[in-house]
Amino acid sequence: IIRKEYDMHLEGEVIEKTGFKTYHIQNGWVITCKVKDGETAPWSFAANDAVIRQDGYATLKHAKFQINDVPVLYSPWLVIPVKNKRQTGFIFPELGSSQNSGFGFNLPFFWNISDSTDMTIYTEYMVNRGYMPGLEFRYVKDEYAKGLALGNYLSDELSDPSEIDYYNDTGFTHDNKDRYWFRAKADQDFGAGWTSRLDVDVVSDRDYLTEFNKGLTGFQSSNDRFLDTFGRSLENRTDDQRSNTLNILKSWGPMSLGVDFLAINDVRFDKSGNSPLWNLPAVDFTGALPLSGFGNFTFEWDANYVNYWREEGIGGHRLDLFPRLSAPLPLGPYLESRAEAGLRDTLYFVQSYGDAEWENDDTQNRFLYDFEVEVGTTLERNFGLSGSRATAFSHQLRPFISYNFIPDEDQDDLPSFDRVDRIEQENNIGYGVDNFFDLLTGSSIYRDYGSLKIRQFYSFLDEDSDEPFSNVNLRLVLKPLSTALIGYKTDLDIYGDGFVRHNFEGQYTNSRGDLFGLEYVWDNDDNIEQVNALMRAALSSSWRARFEIEHSISEGETNTADLSIIYQALCWSVELGTQYTPSDTSILVIFNLANIGSPLGLNF
Repeated sequence: IIRKEYDMHLEGEVIEKTGFKTYHIQNGWVITCKVKDGETAPWSFAANDAVIRQDGYATLKHAKFQINDVPVLYSPWLVIPVKNKRQTGFIFPELGSSQNSGFGFNLPFFWNISDSTDMTIYTEYMVNRGYMPGLEFRYVKDEYAKGLALGNYLSDELSDPSEIDYYNDTGFTHDNKDRYWFRAKADQDFGAGWTSRLDVDVVSDRDYLTEFNKGLTGFQSSNDRFLDTFGRSLENRTDDQRSNTLNILKSWGPMSLGVDFLAINDVRFDKSGNSPLWNLPAVDFTGALPLSGFGNFTFEWDANYVNYWREEGIGGHRLDLFPRLSAPLPLGPYLESRAEAGLRDTLYFVQSYGDAEWENDDTQNRFLYDFEVEVGTTLERNFGLSGSRATAFSHQLRPFISYNFIPDEDQDDLPSFDRVDRIEQENNIGYGVDNFFDLLTGSSIYRDYGSLKIRQFYSFLDEDSDEPFSNVNLRLVLKPLSTALIGYKTDLDIYGDGFVRHNFEGQYTNSRGDLFGLEYVWDNDDNIEQVNALMRAALSSSWRARFEIEHSISEGETNTADLSIIYQALCWSVELGTQYTPSDTSILVIFNLANIGSPLGLNF
């Protein structure tokens, strides 16, 4: 019997139709994909007794999971969804093994709460660590109102000081047995210009995300889900001060009002000294308005208030007001020019938290002014092309020169919360040239081809008199194909040190979904030399591969290396993955059956 609406194939010694789209099968099997007559099913659920219900479920007694008619798993009773849509039921399990965790097994259960909400319960067990349950909840109202939350908990049998080999081999520092990770993101558009963004990331210890990077609920999978759903990712898994934020934004015309709350999940190994700053809240009001009747002047402002709180250290309230006036300069039709002058007043009400002591006055004030002017021009030439969709190649050349001035102001009595509290003196000339390249079709831009930007500064400050020239800064971006990108950044010290940093990145994608990425980073000041690579390739119509590596050349160590091979058949797929880190090596196997467990692949 073939039920086309469900892509379900039924066979048995005795098949009894018991009602509308309901069946009773004796000594038969069921598969939720199309199979030709006489063809051996690539996989199937066989049972002595099976009941196919109208609600889209099959209840099997003495069930066996078979691969090419060979039994590989047995269950005395089993319920499986056989509808080709979101359906409550078990998702096919994940199998894994690693040096530290031992053999692992994860059997997810998907609950289709409604058309717009669902929940997945993860029942993961690791032989060396114990049981790690997980929960995932998703909802979606529309593109601008959606949420995703995941949580895991583990009472870790390895997190014990007596496990000396574990700590010696891995270099991990946590000693907590209770380990957990909760992460969530939500977007909400309230209308009338009001929007909000919520990002939650709370982890029990700094080693958790490194140890549990792979798997259905690992860092990599969670990060991919957030990026696909919300367009923003989690912070790097090695960050030990993890941000939790709530952003509320109101926009109208040229003005915007933002209210931000920031809480830090502090999992540093050494927590001595000041604790991280929280924003409770930060309010930012910005805008730009043309001054009608005053020529071409524009009035801009940035008004910012922050309540800084911390468990230990110096915090307080800061009000920063920064109004500015700007206008173009009448230097002729061939020059682009702009002058801007601003006043800045910053007021502090300092508070001490914990055992910290503030030795200066609790009330502080700083007043600054600044001035900047820039003059440039744009030269453009189009070069005719033939034999391609583009009819011309456009090159825009924009040389410019600027002057910036901020007076010297003693700021030693001010608290130091962020970069706003220490505004350095400036008295310099900046100059450079920007190049922009485009492919044209007629008078329209067919494709952005790339850019090249070079700039440098000359300082008039006394402390820079011996070496007044800054590094030469170069930024190159090329897009030789619509699916390829090449980027290069470098800084050149002209006083004998030569190049002090290089950053190269390249990426290629195609319509098949292949992706090749390469990044090389070298920084002489920070003693960093690292190469990162990522590859996703369709080897054939059935085989796909994914490889990712992060290797530190300066430390002579591979930070992480991941390899996954996926075989996609008509009715099933299997993924075999392995991950290497200096502390562990793991192997992961994930099976997917047609129409069994497909909710895991839904994108909201």
